[in-house]
Amino acid sequence: MTGTLYGLGVGPGAPDLLTLRAVNVLRNVDVILAAASPRNDYSAALETARPHLRPDVRLLRLEFPMTRDAAALRTAWETAARTTRDVLESGADAAFLTIGDPLVYSTFGYLLRTLRTLAPHLPVEIVPGVTSIQAAAARAQVVLCENGETLRLIPGINRQDDLTAALKDADTAVILKAYRNLPAIREALRRTGRLKDCVLASLVERPGEHIRTGLPENDATPPYMSLILSRKPTDAEG
Repeated sequence: MTGTLYGLGVGPGAPDLLTLRAVNVLRNVDVILAAASPRNDYSAALETARPHLRPDVRLLRLEFPMTRDAAALRTAWETAARTTRDVLESGADAAFLTIGDPLVYSTFGYLLRTLRTLAPHLPVEIVPGVTSIQAAAARAQVVLCENGETLRLIPGINRQDDLTAALKDADTAVILKAYRNLPAIREALRRTGRLKDCVLASLVERPGEHIRTGLPENDATPPYMSLILSRKPTDAEG
């Protein structure tokens, strides 16, 4: 009998923002799979979930390198999928932990696709989690969408022209990964009249949380876990 893999969202970083379903899964699985960079052993998702783990649970670290090298990424996904397959085929249930939600800009998506190719017979369940988008909006008290409005998620790593085009027609935009492309993001917000009233949220629901209106005057890199909320302006900036 094989075990089940749970893709489990642990929320933005506060242990009390895990869902009841997530906590119940954590209390029953045999193995915790934690994604981490090869450069260090730290896993934000693991630290968030740690208060809810059983003392005897087995921890396995899966390496996902921070690179755009397609071959290196494919090798990492295949290695992680084989490790996961072996755990499940031993009969153990396992939870792969992700910050936020497993299906929103998460390493779980890569693992899921690779595992389905490698061992399609293995059962998988997904436990949704609170995203940083929702948490930041709650902290800043920004309405994400209402009535017939649109909500658009935009990767901050995109080119300036692509960012501008994506912002132009959105009622509310959320720019994720807003930590190393700030000059391009700033100009796209300026072009669309959104710069003055946007909200920069960093480390939401984590130590060092900082939320401010507008972007800092310099282009200093904000923390890795940063996003920008932007409502469509009623009047364009001059």
